[in-house]
Amino acid sequence: MADSLRLGTRNSPLARWQADWAATQLRAHGIATQIVPITTQGDDQSASLRAFGGVGLFTKAIQLALLNDEIDLAVHSLKDLPTHPIDGLCLAAVPKRESVRDVIISRSAGGLDGLPANAQIGTGSPRRQAQLLHHRGDLRMLDIRGNVDTRLRKLSAGEYDAIVLAEAGLRRLGIMPEGSQIIPMDLLLPAVGQGALAIECREDAAEVRECLAVLEDPISRQSVLAERTLLGALRAGCLAPVGAWARVEATTPASETDAIPRDTQLQLSAVVLSADGQQRLDVHVSGPLMEAASLGRQAAEQLFALGAERLISAAHEDPSAS
Repeated sequence: MADSLRLGTRNSPLARWQADWAATQLRAHGIATQIVPITTQGDDQSASLRAFGGVGLFTKAIQLALLNDEIDLAVHSLKDLPTHPIDGLCLAAVPKRESVRDVIISRSAGGLDGLPANAQIGTGSPRRQAQLLHHRGDLRMLDIRGNVDTRLRKLSAGEYDAIVLAEAGLRRLGIMPEGSQIIPMDLLLPAVGQGALAIECREDAAEVRECLAVLEDPISRQSVLAERTLLGALRAGCLAPVGAWARVEATTPASETDAIPRDTQLQLSAVVLSADGQQRLDVHVSGPLMEAASLGRQAAEQLFALGAERLISAAHEDPSAS
């Protein structure tokens, strides 16, 4: 291993915040780290994410740099990381997760329910679009690209009546604009992995993996494992309206020897919708934290039994998603 770890990242403000945070944490443990900016296909703001197929747009160039030994580790928003593993790479650490919630930012008072009839909402996420349409079928969903600042400028310029962003990203950037409202979880479930970071490195880089272990949060790891297993079992990708939220509950506090209480239960809520939001399938499963992958498969099976495969297939075939 080199004297200093090379950390690859996109150069957007949020990606740089995430990379700087990880570098700061590693340096606090005596691990020298340098930032290496990398441009990805997802940084092209000229077209919709759907036009590129969506999956891996923000990660492929960085993963290639890892495989080519141009960098030692990468920091991704975990929701951008495809569920299909890349040979030779591993998810070395999942740090403590931030908020998983979504925020609607509007130009008028009253939040989501205070928007005028037929209000124009800026979001390119099929998950957000379908769940918001399920709540209010009159809303008009419009695609939006750009970093957080760009999207906020488009809102202020009147291109949209409201936009939807992840609370985690806003908080990491120290932004919570006037007119912001956190959307209740029973109305809008998050994307798989939302609010979590993924620290990735080469599978055979044992010394690097040992260094990155200081960033690991076991509860966050199991939570996103349940969600990602669900998404993988559904074969939904990122273009289908799928939401999931895994979180823990414990009836007894952790002991001095156990970082996690032994009776910790993982709760997993998941939803699949039609693209227009008219059909919504909800399931909820729970079980031991360390059976996260099994719970993800169980939730997927229940969704399939309710008819999720038909909704997912229809979303993939929808011409508007291309």
